Amino acid sequence: MRIVKKILIASIIMVFSGPAMAQFGDFLNKLPGNVKNLAEGAKNLVDKTKEIDEPKEIALGQEFAASLLGAKPLVNDPALQRYVNTLGRWLALQTERPDLPWTFGVLDDVGFNAFATPGGNIFVTRGLLARMRSESELAGVLAHEIAHVLRKHHLNAMRNTGGMGVFADLAASQLKWDANLKTFAANAFKDMYAKGLDKSDEYEADRIGVVIAARAGFDPYGLPAVIQTLQSQSVQDGNFSLLFETHPSPADRLDSLDKVMRTRFDSNNGSQGRSFDERIKEFSR
Repeated sequence: MRIVKKILIASIIMVFSGPAMAQFGDFLNKLPGNVKNLAEGAKNLVDKTKEIDEPKEIALGQEFAASLLGAKPLVNDPALQRYVNTLGRWLALQTERPDLPWTFGVLDDVGFNAFATPGGNIFVTRGLLARMRSESELAGVLAHEIAHVLRKHHLNAMRNTGGMGVFADLAASQLKWDANLKTFAANAFKDMYAKGLDKSDEYEADRIGVVIAARAGFDPYGLPAVIQTLQSQSVQDGNFSLLFETHPSPADRLDSLDKVMRTRFDSNNGSQGRSFDERIKEFSR
């Protein structure tokens, strides 16, 4: 009986994964109760594991960004915004997804943090920028956030919590999409940014981030230098509390990076970049 059930589930998954899915609804309603339950469970499994297309990923990310900007507006400094956006786009060009609509900005928030959304919206806070000692450190932070987008860590988090099934249901219907995307995105955003991503995602973003920074010509040790700055801060400091709550400990992150960097990177091969004052003057012209 178990073998028959497994074969049935596998067959249903094949149907829901293929072009016949749209015509399968009427048939599903005619199934006996126990078989219908298996079919619905298989459909939910497919919904939670299948990828969404890039336009939907971008649309979701734009809603996430709107929610973030509703709580933390951009710093009113056009030169600063142009500089960070230009630096971020240069880093993004070194990746396998250079054609995403990458957008970078500085939030008017004294806290020390950075955020990314699906589809390529990335923000750093004014408080983080104020504590950067070199352009290579900022490049390392931006590259870390870029890595979250490349690896679709936010979409994976939604999938793991069951949110992808709801999102796939919205994406399957333009009417549902238009009516419910904003509400869904607002709720998903609050949940995800309060809890943070999986620790393994943060370690992966660190590893990929140093590679992106190095490809862009920066000292790959810029990101570890930022993490060392974090290590010297108190977890009780409200400017750092959210980052400490949503990321692995700085010591663990440094240990993880040390294992992959000690023989692969030479700090002398990368640039520290120019000073922020020089960059702001350059982008103020």
